[in-house]
Amino acid sequence: MTQTLNADAAELAKFSDLAHRWWDADGEFRPLHQINPIRLSWIGSLVSLSGLNVLDVGCGGGILTDSLARSGARATGIDLSTKALRIAQLHALDTQTENVQYREISAEGMAAEQPASFDVVTCMEMLEHVPDPASVVQACATLVKPGGWVFFSTLNRNPMSFLLAIVGAEYVLNMLPKGTHEYAKMIKPSELAGFCRAAGLTVTHSRGLSFNPLTQRYWLNNDTRVNYLLATQRPQLA
Repeated sequence: MTQTLNADAAELAKFSDLAHRWWDADGEFRPLHQINPIRLSWIGSLVSLSGLNVLDVGCGGGILTDSLARSGARATGIDLSTKALRIAQLHALDTQTENVQYREISAEGMAAEQPASFDVVTCMEMLEHVPDPASVVQACATLVKPGGWVFFSTLNRNPMSFLLAIVGAEYVLNMLPKGTHEYAKMIKPSELAGFCRAAGLTVTHSRGLSFNPLTQRYWLNNDTRVNYLLATQRPQLA
């Protein structure tokens, strides 16, 4: 029996059409380039990445995956966008990034193939783009080793996030292409925490990510009303 793929064809097409722009730091993916050092630093403050086996779920063009490898990890990026993965692979070749590889496979497919294989799993800015985010969370929990870390980031769902992340970012400031996010697919922190608990993950840390349009600066804080990150761990075996 064929399992239904947990992916939205329109979402895949949306990001595939922009794949050639992924590594343009002044293009449509500029926000990802701006926040990448912040999220990488936060991950590194909780776990030393050097020598670890790390999986980046929904890696796109490899912005985070590449930086994980450059931090000393053995990094694997997975995605379902063929075009984005080709860009990621070409960038790795061009910049001679070591210890990085990319595969076209779903989180669920990878979990069935390599359970409990990774010290760290990251899933950033991806959950709000799939039909069943809980399934991805469960796959991430299956993929990480006991005692390992799983990091998520996504968008909260409330009037403020609609105003700032959709109206402001996409229609007023033109920071992102129009239609990048759908309000109904945004995920409240309580919902994501529930997905994590159901998957056997323990939520250990949460942070908000804020942006000042005047200074063009991002920073981490305790305000999770719009963008937020969760750090979770899979408990050690008894």
